[in-house]
Amino acid sequence: MYAGQLIQKDSEQLVQRDLDPTDAQAFSDRGTVKARSGDYQGAIADYDKAISINPDFAVAFYNRGLAKYYLGNYQGAIADYDKATSINPDYASAIFNRGTAKDNLGDYQGAIADYDKAIGINPDYANAFYNRGIAKDNLGDYQGAIADYDKVISINPNYANAFYNRGLAKYYLGNYQGAVADYDKAISINPNYAHVFFNRSIAKLKSGDKNGAIKDITISVELFRKQGNKKGETIALAFLRKLQNR
Repeated sequence: MYAGQLIQKDSEQLVQRDLDPTDAQAFSDRGTVKARSGDYQGAIADYDKAISINPDFAVAFYNRGLAKYYLGNYQGAIADYDKATSINPDYASAIFNRGTAKDNLGDYQGAIADYDKAIGINPDYANAFYNRGIAKDNLGDYQGAIADYDKVISINPNYANAFYNRGLAKYYLGNYQGAVADYDKAISINPNYAHVFFNRSIAKLKSGDKNGAIKDITISVELFRKQGNKKGETIALAFLRKLQNR
């Protein structure tokens, strides 16, 4: 999320009018308007201008990093988050976003280090615990991931993805019943979660509940179809046919 709040009318006027060439905040605000409309290159140009006016403008570095992130320039994003955090060492959002960029580059240890720092600043940072759990999953540390998802759920009991990912981690540890219980909870929060029905069917099959597996995979096929996910529908349908022929 971009830092800074603007109402729609002010946003439209800001894009259309000429700006005071010495007003760093105005350029930063206009950059945010452009970024929110998907014009990331235009946003970066405005953040560049804001930073040239005020080289210690941490928020402008943060927002420019986010624009670069959305363009897939993760290294550039990291460089901007580095600058934002050098100006403001307690900028938890910048540290978190830097971790996310590192995640996308496959630097899971580096990402975890950043999530650790963000959590140290904000102990109730649910998204940081969640992302740290994913990074631990990617490193095969399923128990560590489960502990992080536990924390996410304690902060936000309706965080469906945390239940889903905790279920996946339990599945990888061979705890199929535990996985099913977490998938149950994720589905109770989001009944249209096609991927969870798919994975719950696999966990049920591993637990010896073939009929339950068939029921879940059938629901998964229908949900993928309704959601226009052809790849998911094709995979789920193939699995359903395989189950029916066993």
